Amino acid sequence: MSDKTEISWENFLNPATLRPRLITVSVYIAAFELLKSAIVVRIKDFYTFGVDRFDPEYQAEVLSKNGSPVYASLEWLKEMHAIDDTDVAVFEGVKDLRNKLAHELTGMLLRELPAELAERFAEMVSLLDKIERWWVVSVEISMNPEFEGKEVDAENVIPGPVMGLQLLLNIVLGPEDESKKYFDEFIKQTHREE
Repeated sequence: MSDKTEISWENFLNPATLRPRLITVSVYIAAFELLKSAIVVRIKDFYTFGVDRFDPEYQAEVLSKNGSPVYASLEWLKEMHAIDDTDVAVFEGVKDLRNKLAHELTGMLLRELPAELAERFAEMVSLLDKIERWWVVSVEISMNPEFEGKEVDAENVIPGPVMGLQLLLNIVLGPEDESKKYFDEFIKQTHREE
């Protein structure tokens, strides 16, 4: 057996190596799905009335821009000035790595994870944050009469999906004592003695 093959099998069979790699890949793919949802589902929901009844404008104003709902939605977000061409390029890099991780999972678990994973992950979180802040500030707050005439600092907005992703990262990838505190507090709050 060659040294390279031996190292690959050692990495795969060693729980101390395999678990963190598998968890990291899983978190990356889950975060990508959050990003995709922020891109596609938010717009789709914006044009939906009731249970899956779309405004015909959704087809005309969004889906007509590209054969792919993802790229049609990215184009719509660009037209709304929520994102720019640089952000679309970031999405491409993030998506390419997601596809590589998902389609070459076994090989990734035998070798080192891609060197660019941390950078792509940070870019993904940043893009998710940018899109979600835009929705909160430019759509949700601007349409809410309670905020009429009030100044909202976008930097102080923490979108729910970004908060959820941070919570996921803290629980899954954080130190054991830190990650367990969320569960312990939840149990304490929901199982009060009567």
